[in-house]
Amino acid sequence: MNMVFKRELFNPQEIKEMYPASNEGLEAKKLNDKEIRDVLRGESDKLILIIGPCSADREDAVLDYIGRLRPVQDKVKDKIVIIPRIYTNKPRTTGAGYKGMLHQPNPVANPDILKGLMSIRRMHVRAMNEFGFSCADEMLYPENHHFLSDLISYVAVGARSVEDQQHRLTASGLDVPVGMKNPTSGDLSVMMNSIRAAQGSHTFIYRNWEVESKGNPYTHAILRGFVDNYGKTHPNYHFEDLIMLSRMYGEATSLQNPAVIVDCNHANSDKKYLEQIRIAKEVLHSTRHSDEVNMLVKGLMIESYIEDGAQSLGGCVYGKSITDPCLGWEKTERLIYEIADLR
Repeated sequence: MNMVFKRELFNPQEIKEMYPASNEGLEAKKLNDKEIRDVLRGESDKLILIIGPCSADREDAVLDYIGRLRPVQDKVKDKIVIIPRIYTNKPRTTGAGYKGMLHQPNPVANPDILKGLMSIRRMHVRAMNEFGFSCADEMLYPENHHFLSDLISYVAVGARSVEDQQHRLTASGLDVPVGMKNPTSGDLSVMMNSIRAAQGSHTFIYRNWEVESKGNPYTHAILRGFVDNYGKTHPNYHFEDLIMLSRMYGEATSLQNPAVIVDCNHANSDKKYLEQIRIAKEVLHSTRHSDEVNMLVKGLMIESYIEDGAQSLGGCVYGKSITDPCLGWEKTERLIYEIADLR
């Protein structure tokens, strides 16, 4: 094999014992999990809002951001369920670039997976213990989910991973909601097949064990726009797109808890981060004009941080994204209150 085996890492249980969640944090997670499931089941008319940095790049700024969300959540708790984004690993189209805190707990230093595992565990623990938020993360590497399985309330499977068998089977064995993004090509049938697979039960290999999953009834769709054969981005959040997805769910009668989260950034905004404000409001406008759409749309996904925009890797602006551009805090706070008023 063309690999250098550098060192054996701690197993998930060892990492969990190093950075345990508090009893209060675990109780908060139980309440968060119930609120999210109630929305996806249609037993609550609150809106899920998955919001935060494109990538978690440094613990202090991420926790500063999450601390700012806490009083906002308390003010809009009757309308919105906030799930902060702590995305600790990032897919790279060409393989080059910053791959997230799992790889580089210090973005400008060399990769160090062992330190990365400890840093991402500690950050998620602090978010839960100190602020009562059990957060969202992307499942880029299915075998790594177990390191954070007691802390996370929402998992996203990205556009480049949604066709992968191991992602689908692992999602079927998780006990938290999993959002399946449409692939970069925009083929919604791929996304729907992924949801169907994840809602079923399977026997497969996971972390060197033969396991049997029970199926995840809270697996659902995320619309994030797409890129055509000529590299041009196209949105799929408009009223007609939501109606089409609702009809596709209607034809897939075996699927439980039909739901969609609309990603307001990525190809939906052509990565023009300020467009997220308009897109969020347009989606809410669509829900007011169709019961069918209103029943389907369960939430929004927004990329935001402390400062507007993005900076290059190694930039020194505190709280500014080093990957995709994000909404800054002032615009974010205002938008959350506007969403609550429109709900």
